Order: sequence, then C-alpha cells, then structure tokens
Amino acid sequence: MLTRQRKQQLVEELREQFGRANGLIVADYRGIDVAAANQLRSELRKAGAGAYAYRVAKNTLLRRAAEGLAVEQAADLFQGPTAVALSFSDPVGLAKVLVEFAKQHEVFEIRGGLVEGKPVGPQEVATLATLPSLEELRARLVGLLQAPAGQIARVLAAPGGQLARLIEARRAQLEEGGAA
Repeated sequence: MLTRQRKQQLVEELREQFGRANGLIVADYRGIDVAAANQLRSELRKAGAGAYAYRVAKNTLLRRAAEGLAVEQAADLFQGPTAVALSFSDPVGLAKVLVEFAKQHEVFEIRGGLVEGKPVGPQEVATLATLPSLEELRARLVGLLQAPAGQIARVLAAPGGQLARLIEARRAQLEEGGAA
C-alpha cells in the first residue's frame, strides 16, 4: 500500500515528466509478464538513450498528475491496467518501439495518446511508427546539403585535373621524342 506521501511524490514526478514530454502513448499492459516488461524497458532505453520513459501507475495518480497540463486530453485513456510511455525528443522512435513490441506480444494493446499536444488513436500511433525517425531525417538532410557542395568541388577540381593530365602527357611525349 502506498503512503500518502509516496503518492504525492509519484504525482509530482509524473507531472514533471508530463510537462517535459512531447509525446505520450498509453497502453494496456494486462497479460505482460515481468520479463516482457523488462524487455520493453530495455528496448526503450536502447532506442531512446534516455529520451523515453515507461511508467506503470494507478489511474487516479495519472489523472491527478495530468490536471492542468496538455496531457489531460488523454485522461480518458487512463482506465484499467495502464502503462504510459513518454517521449522527450522523438515520438516517432517511441511509437516504433511500442508498435514492434505490440506485434511480438499480442496482449499488449496500444490505446492511443498525444503527440505534440494532439490526440492520436491506436491507428495513428501505428502510422506514426512507419515514418522515418528524427535521426533518419537528420541524416537525409545532411546528405542533401552535402551533395551540392561535393558536386561544386568536383566541377572546380576538374579543369585543374585536366591541365595536370595534359602536362603529364606532353612531358611523356617529350621524353619519348628525346630518347629517340
């Protein structure tokens, strides 16, 4: 049994996390054993490098923590056994991990959540999981930015290379003529 002081502490922790989160996904974890829950936590740690959190809490504590915050829009999802996954950076990566986990464990049911303050249902979470992650988008952007610079460098280097090949050919021609 949780003491009143511990409950207040949990509500404060949840409020702080809810305030920082830009993505929240609510799931029904009923039927998930401890090993599977630990596997999910491990996958979230590995994928998010500290940018994801996974909490299981009583619904009354979740509702109290959500009061007055944007997360309050998702309070109707806090029914039955509730697990809350939070993203502090890239909600797409969080959705990918949870959707993949739900495929492996059919009893794990994604109820919905919030992304950037907008409510999303289970289908939108699944769609979100198909999008490229923030890291993938950054890599693509860097590639797009580097491509023109590389082309410019090759164009500018081409005349110099041609001149060097021309001089080398003339030198070789003179050596052949001089040796004869």
